[in-house]
Amino acid sequence: MAKIHREDVVTEALDLLDEVGLDAVSTRGLAKRLGIEQPSLYWHFRTKKDLLAAMAHAAMAPHATEPLPVAGDDWRDWFRENTRSFRRTLLMRRDGARLHAGTTPATDLDRIRHKMAFLIASGVPERDAQMAMLTAGRFTVGSVLEEQADTTGGESTDPPAGVPHIDHESAFEAGLSLIVDGLTPRVTA
Repeated sequence: MAKIHREDVVTEALDLLDEVGLDAVSTRGLAKRLGIEQPSLYWHFRTKKDLLAAMAHAAMAPHATEPLPVAGDDWRDWFRENTRSFRRTLLMRRDGARLHAGTTPATDLDRIRHKMAFLIASGVPERDAQMAMLTAGRFTVGSVLEEQADTTGGESTDPPAGVPHIDHESAFEAGLSLIVDGLTPRVTA
């Protein structure tokens, strides 16, 4: 049997996630997909929770490679685009918001520090910068969670009679504007 690498396990687990959804991802199914015995997975991941954390980290790679803000960037434009990038990344995977929810950043702390320092240097008070980033993150996860819940197997479900259809992207943009507009008066020159 060929040696299987941790990255291969995560890649296959994410592919499995896209096919069957988070509730159906199992170590048994993943082992079968990889052509290995289930205990072999424990060489790379002690628990399913460890596997899910690695999957969440890998799923965030597109957002984690976005350019960092630089001096002279408009903080509002950067904040909006950073939040949009987060949303796009969560939407790339079936149940992406559920997979990400509750995770703690472990390897991208330097990027987070850079983003925070940029906001503070732009005149956003430190506590407000922290709360704005937290609020935008939770708003985005919640928005994507609702958006992904509105689809089953890739097909949109129709709302009950009398309930208007929600344009998720427009609703997201409106909420994002409320966050930025609420933060703007707190910024010092």
